[in-house]
Amino acid sequence: MEEQAIIQNVTFIGFDLGKHSFHIHYQDKSGKALLCKRLTHTKLIDFLAGCASATVVMEACAGTHFMACRRA
Repeated sequence: MEEQAIIQNVTFIGFDLGKHSFHIHYQDKSGKALLCKRLTHTKLIDFLAGCASATVVMEACAGTHFMACRRA
């Protein structure tokens, strides 16, 4: 499945915050894993801005507060 088509079916996004990149996991509404990939901070913000409405979860750490305050 093409990545753009996958992004349109995402209803759950989980990511693990790192210093220089994030590991991101997408699921559809049935809980099926659609894609796992690694993104930089900037690319993650761009990705989230282009996604349809979805539940986003992230680990609790110092970087979480920074990302939660970002507005796309």
